[in-house]
Amino acid sequence: MKKLISLLALGLFSLNASAADVAKGEALAKKYNCAACHGADYNKPIDPTYPKLAGQHADYLTHALRAYKRGPGANGRVNPIMAGQVQPLSNQDMADIGAYLASLPTQLVTSK
Repeated sequence: MKKLISLLALGLFSLNASAADVAKGEALAKKYNCAACHGADYNKPIDPTYPKLAGQHADYLTHALRAYKRGPGANGRVNPIMAGQVQPLSNQDMADIGAYLASLPTQLVTSK
């Protein structure tokens, strides 16, 4: 029973240790100049084929960034600009950026 409690405590600790940080995500988005392509408010990209990022689900954004880092092949995405942008990012950095972008007001709409 003590082992089970210890394992649960460790599991909860590691979940809290890796929680996404919106403030760090904002700093990283500024550092890597994400707004240069995706727009100052992340709702108006400079090219209509670029995605609007504000308000997207954090998990989706994190997954997309990781897929760009993986590159071509299984479960990867191919885009030379994004591939270069994500290379220096850790998994935690990508989760932080995803959390920040998800926290922003969005202009995305769903059709009824």
